[in-house]
Amino acid sequence: LSQSVYMWNAASGDIKELMSLDNDSSDYVSSVSWIQQGGSHLAIGTATNSVQLWDVQAGRQIRSLDGHSSRVGALAWNSHLLTSGGRDNLVINHDVRVQNHIVGRMAHHTQEVCGLAWSPDGSYLASGANDNTLCITDAANMHLQDAVPKYVLTDHQAAVKALAWSPHERNLLASGGGTADRSIKFWNAASGALINSVDTGSQVCALQWSPFEKELLSSHGFAENQLCLWKYPTMARVKEFKGHTSRVLHMATSPDGSAVCSGAADETLRFWNIFASEGKKKADSSFQSSTGLSGTASLNIR
Repeated sequence: LSQSVYMWNAASGDIKELMSLDNDSSDYVSSVSWIQQGGSHLAIGTATNSVQLWDVQAGRQIRSLDGHSSRVGALAWNSHLLTSGGRDNLVINHDVRVQNHIVGRMAHHTQEVCGLAWSPDGSYLASGANDNTLCITDAANMHLQDAVPKYVLTDHQAAVKALAWSPHERNLLASGGGTADRSIKFWNAASGALINSVDTGSQVCALQWSPFEKELLSSHGFAENQLCLWKYPTMARVKEFKGHTSRVLHMATSPDGSAVCSGAADETLRFWNIFASEGKKKADSSFQSSTGLSGTASLNIR
């Protein structure tokens, strides 16, 4: 999205620009993350090392959080704590309520941090990086200025960007590896044990658990640029969803779990009916239009 952040209204289909980094041609938006529990605050990471906190309803920036010396490519919330990961290899914990916001720092990764995810209960932070490592860190340790991971997991053979905690089983973490790895791995965060590993055949860019059933959605790159729905724990492939023409870098599930939005390097957003709520049949593989009806609509990012 280059230098701008846009807001899309799912009810009306309206799109408006929230902010733009017009004052610096070298700057761009490198990450975004909503605060938990349906708040109106949005964190925005930039290429010029800062994290901006915006009140979306008011349409104004609340504050800027420093601490990184290179682009901020990953963000994750844990209540009032915002965790950021950068190209400077750092993971920083910010308490957005206080002036001296940096309350913890971890410097264990040796290359850019590209994935962050807090467990649903806030006990563990998972961090993945271009150094092919996955770190699991206790929440208490992330309040230290020299935080040390509880586990450093080196089984992946490529960058670890895709991270997703199960909403169904406590301490169950799924991670996905890049082009040279192609696997989804499942971990017990309490013990650091590898539970299972599945070769998907292509790079794993993002992961999302179904909020309703024990199913996992993965998004991929070359050659099919598809989304895959898996049954857990058998990892039987339920269905593939195709339409993107370049790697599917990001996914997000709507608050009610009814829709998944995928964003790809083909500069489109696509909306899918994939996760079935209890007692309902699986929707078909067509896209969900902005009206909520099944269709073939997609949304151009630019």
